[in-house]
Amino acid sequence: MDIYGAVTDRIIAELESEVIPWERPWVGVTSGAIRRSNGRPYSLINQFLLGKPGEWLTFNQCKNEGGHIRKGAKSKMVIFWRIYPREKKDANGQPLKDAKGMPVMEGLPILRYYNVFHMDDCEGLVPKYAAQLPNTASSVEKAEEIISDYSYRSKLTIEHHRQNEAYYSPRSHLVSLPMLEQFENAAGYYGTAFHELTHSTGHKTLLNRFGDNAAVAEFGSDCYSREELVAEIGACSILHELGLESHKSFRNSAAYIQGWLRALKNDKRMIVSAASRAEKAIRLILNHKEDQDGSPIPRITRTGGHEGESKRVE
Repeated sequence: MDIYGAVTDRIIAELESEVIPWERPWVGVTSGAIRRSNGRPYSLINQFLLGKPGEWLTFNQCKNEGGHIRKGAKSKMVIFWRIYPREKKDANGQPLKDAKGMPVMEGLPILRYYNVFHMDDCEGLVPKYAAQLPNTASSVEKAEEIISDYSYRSKLTIEHHRQNEAYYSPRSHLVSLPMLEQFENAAGYYGTAFHELTHSTGHKTLLNRFGDNAAVAEFGSDCYSREELVAEIGACSILHELGLESHKSFRNSAAYIQGWLRALKNDKRMIVSAASRAEKAIRLILNHKEDQDGSPIPRITRTGGHEGESKRVE
């Protein structure tokens, strides 16, 4: 099965129906889709694929708990990486050996999938986990705390000017934003702010998505499209985490959707890659220590200048 193709086809179908998968279709619940087995949220890409909050489980999990799947119910696919060991080879294709003459091994990540059902499709079972509700009264205060904490840890400069643009400059490691009063509502301001903060996590001292030539900032390039998708997913997800639900912005116009459709149709791996990168960026901004799969997130400890980049990302 072409898992990348199946995932991309699903996201394309949503976009063609004028649904933005990374804008969560629910409100008031921060956990979204969770595993019934342990209550942990699914990764971002699986949140997009499932599209409905609540507990999800496999056919066998339902059966083993004494329940059964409702007649006519349809499963949905979730994806995961499985690491397979293999011998590491040099540039000439020859196996590498260690000092003892033993093969040097490396992990080869392979994308895999399995099918799950929502609790609503399972008869004879009741939910195990209560929904986590956000504290909407302090959402703006919490957003400010996150921005202040992240900018301090990452040594990011944030400036505000009365202007008609917002951007991140890798060269200066600086985010430039319009004034708060220029926005119609708080959600619009913080959506823009977290979009640019997500870009900033790509800096070479942080998650290093840009590389030395900053080609990611060239408008219209494949790298630009992927990075914009990372930033948009990051912003929408953090807003949802905070309970700052927003109305559709100018980025969600018909032209915007058509742009994503073209990009995804040209690269079936883009959505999986972008969601994975966005997840690491989100957890870095929120100062979470582990990724969804348990992998450690790099801590921000490096100091020094930020020379070497020449572009900016909007």
